[in-house]
Amino acid sequence: MPQSKPYIWQKVGELSELPHEILEAAANAGIDAGEKGRAGSYMHIDHSLVIEKVNERFKGQLEVLDTNEALEKYDWLKDYLWKLVDPEKDEYTRKAKQASGGYFMRILSGANVTFPIQSCLMIAGDNVEQKVHNIIIAEEGSQARIITGCLTHPDVKSGQHIGISEFYVKKKATLNFTMIHNWAEDTFVRPRSAALIEDAAAFVSNYVALKPVKDLQMYPAAFCSGRNSRAVFNSILYGTGKSLIDVGSKIVLSGESSSGEIVSRAIAKDSAKIIARGMLSGENSPVKAHMECKGLLLNDGAVIHSIPELVGSRKDVELSHEAAVGKIADKEINYLMSRGLTKEDATSVIVRGFLDVNIMGLPEKLGRDIREMVEKTTGGL
Repeated sequence: MPQSKPYIWQKVGELSELPHEILEAAANAGIDAGEKGRAGSYMHIDHSLVIEKVNERFKGQLEVLDTNEALEKYDWLKDYLWKLVDPEKDEYTRKAKQASGGYFMRILSGANVTFPIQSCLMIAGDNVEQKVHNIIIAEEGSQARIITGCLTHPDVKSGQHIGISEFYVKKKATLNFTMIHNWAEDTFVRPRSAALIEDAAAFVSNYVALKPVKDLQMYPAAFCSGRNSRAVFNSILYGTGKSLIDVGSKIVLSGESSSGEIVSRAIAKDSAKIIARGMLSGENSPVKAHMECKGLLLNDGAVIHSIPELVGSRKDVELSHEAAVGKIADKEINYLMSRGLTKEDATSVIVRGFLDVNIMGLPEKLGRDIREMVEKTTGGL
């Protein structure tokens, strides 16, 4: 399918300068246009950088740049480019070698960035193929949260997004990364990402996909190479229509006393298909990790396929998993109906409880925003 002629978006000083429909769509993916509760902002529309800024309070603690600009500014950054994701991995990584941009975020050594850093990657033109490369470095002893919203303009019907993300979490640093997808129904999405976690460092990745999408496939990896390093992947998936959602995560525990956790909640209805993958690989000892995958089918015709993998190569590894796929229990529906709810309302209540945002350990406001997204999406089932 041919791409539409790209529109060149102009750079702005504040997100509030962008058109209302852009800001409204971005808000549905967790982006705060007012920026008051954000440490910094980055926005990329189609092939254009729109904004990159750090709020005054966090200057000297945080840096946000377009990746291409950052590579020109810092020679040393080339040592981080394509080191965790193989550029020859597949046809999508090969395409992304010609990325139009992406974000570079660096949390400086010892910084405690108390407000989330936000980034937004939007497709605003029909049939646009967006290719971005993101590099995130949490320097030694730093702490930060990042919110990334990936979405299409409300008028867009189809497009393709290829996003490469490489995370480097240095010694004793903590990085919490939340990604919210809100694509058009005919969007083709291929994120490719990996994280390297050093001694006593922690990486938490939260993923939320609540809207129908044509074809989504991602399998991020976390490499716990440091002693006492930790990685956590949480995902909430709601597949509707004809969506094909193939989402997994992989944790490789090579550092002594490293640990990991993978938790996913998946709901499928209509003719959607969700493939929930997960791998825990123990390559040192002692290491410990657990995986939990729960799936809920709302009708015949929908499919959830859970694929857990455990790989141990040392005698002292402790790896475990539990997986369950089924329907809503009739007794739960009947109980809520006995309390005065209709069957549809009872189903909505159960679905919202199943898609439990609390598993993500988010700050109060962001957790509340995502709960509102869940309620808006699942209301009136």
